[in-house]
Amino acid sequence: MIRLIVDTTCCIPGPEIQRLGLVCLPQVIIFGDKSYRDDTEIDTTTCLSKLVSSPVLPKTAAPPPALYTPVYEQYAAQGDTMIVIAPSAQLSGTYRSAEVAAQDFPNADIRLVDVKTAGGGLGSIVLQAVEWVNQGIDADTLVRRIVDLASHERVYFLVDTLEYLHKGGRIGGAQALLGSILQVKPILTLVDGHIESVETQRTKKRALARLHELVMQDCQRGPITHMSVSHCKAEEDARALAGDLGLALNLKDIPIYYVPPAIVVHAGPGVLEISYFVWPKPN
Repeated sequence: MIRLIVDTTCCIPGPEIQRLGLVCLPQVIIFGDKSYRDDTEIDTTTCLSKLVSSPVLPKTAAPPPALYTPVYEQYAAQGDTMIVIAPSAQLSGTYRSAEVAAQDFPNADIRLVDVKTAGGGLGSIVLQAVEWVNQGIDADTLVRRIVDLASHERVYFLVDTLEYLHKGGRIGGAQALLGSILQVKPILTLVDGHIESVETQRTKKRALARLHELVMQDCQRGPITHMSVSHCKAEEDARALAGDLGLALNLKDIPIYYVPPAIVVHAGPGVLEISYFVWPKPN
């Protein structure tokens, strides 16, 4: 049997995780000398409240190897194949934690996949992987399909400020924007798992309009796009963006996710992300 192991950066809500039979491990949020699992001990709303009142920026930590160990132990004893779908190793230590824990199970069939993304795009990949498992796809084919799907993702996101990405060490290629004297709204993306700047706009309204244009340039119609929108404290913008693109591209039921605490800590409140997948056009 194939078991899929994910973490909370996939944005899939807890009840859905349980319904799908996924194993989902938590990220850890650290405020001073106190740490909280973001699946049971802190949620996004509480994290935001603490974030505003905290004199220092909180830190995050990947699920420690010790959390993977009992999962590996249980499924290895059952002879199951485990596939860990991990967020970008450029942004998170999750892949490394899963890898370290796997070293104690040399005879178990554990496959680790860095899909080089996080947030709603990671959730889309996980949901498609669940479908493939239910179709009876073998493990080798499943891993190849996951890697291939991840390679076709386009992801753009807006942040209200670069402060959180900068202080959290995740700013990547957007570093150059910090020196700007303009009060710009950057449009960012992920390139090979790390953050890069796409362009800047002078206002949030213009940034949202430009985001719509960027998606329309290469996003195809229909469910093959696996489009999702994720946000924190930007629900109105998220729903408007999903609604407009849904009508323009004939997409129904675009999932809108409220991002988990580990993403909020680094992107800040007001983050808005859109993810979709682009496929070569037939000749």
